[in-house]
Amino acid sequence: MELFINRISKANQFIISILLVSFIAAVCYILSGFIGYKVVAFILLFTVSLLAITLDILPVLAAAVLSALIWDFFFIPPHFTLWVSSTEDLILLLMYFIIALVNAVLTYKIRQIEKIARQKEEKANTVKLYNTLLNSLSHELRTPISTIIAATDNLQAGNSKLNEVHKNELIAEIAKASFRLDQQVDNLLNMSRIDAGFIQPKKDWCDITEIIYDAAHRVEENDILQQIHISIHPGIPLFKLDKGMLEQILYNLLNNAVIYTKPTCSIKVSATFYADILEIVVEDDGPGFPKAEINQVFEKFYRLKNTVTSGTGLGLSIVKGFVDAQKGSISLENIDTGGAKFTIAIKGETSYLKI
Repeated sequence: MELFINRISKANQFIISILLVSFIAAVCYILSGFIGYKVVAFILLFTVSLLAITLDILPVLAAAVLSALIWDFFFIPPHFTLWVSSTEDLILLLMYFIIALVNAVLTYKIRQIEKIARQKEEKANTVKLYNTLLNSLSHELRTPISTIIAATDNLQAGNSKLNEVHKNELIAEIAKASFRLDQQVDNLLNMSRIDAGFIQPKKDWCDITEIIYDAAHRVEENDILQQIHISIHPGIPLFKLDKGMLEQILYNLLNNAVIYTKPTCSIKVSATFYADILEIVVEDDGPGFPKAEINQVFEKFYRLKNTVTSGTGLGLSIVKGFVDAQKGSISLENIDTGGAKFTIAIKGETSYLKI
């Protein structure tokens, strides 16, 4: 609201207030045969109140004065004069004028207080977010960078004790650390795009089976020990969705399940459809989520309080952002027998013509 107001110049705000009061007064004048002039006062006062919660103080004060003059000139008998013949009407006019001005000033003051409180809250949230980001990234970025530096130093030192096996192991460590670093940078870039509101889905016909298997294969390339089981409805059609977003959603969910479950656990991905709604479920037989924290897992940089695993806490918030960008929904629940269950539902165009 404040952003909208700031975009309107003072001159335009004066014009808006004058035109709105004049229009409402004209409508009331046309209906004056059906409503009394005292009712008109309430209608004009309500109009000034609406202006008071949307415009700056000076245009609202101008509207209050104008509405009082219009009410006096056109509605209070005798008409078409500022003279008020009745003492009662004079008192009503003075009370209207005072109430309109006081209402405008108080409403403006309330808005200013709310604005200051909102700015303080935003500042506090910014500081908290900065501290959380700094704490998370200080470890998540430093660890792979340190690994890369140490491995490259060993390779460049020309140590005669390093045989081909050791060199290959160091190269593998560099590749693994580089991949981890690239993941963190991608997460930060995706989160910044979501926060900025610049993310727009690029919809195209997608083979859901192919996307799910590709996401699972990317996770399995990290040499995981958990087993991923895939179950897809055989009649599932093509869906017109953003392929990149959907694959990243599945990758983040699967990677999250791998991080927070034991190596002996299994992960299941199932996909089905209901008319034009795609439903994908990712579940595991791990420990699940603490009930007290289950509603916070999609928040930025949020990590479970008692977890010992590393991470920036961006994976699930990106999932939520990508699902929301495609006008879908995602829910999380614990399974009674143990484990967590994510359910995604996205509506899209369908086609049974394979491409």
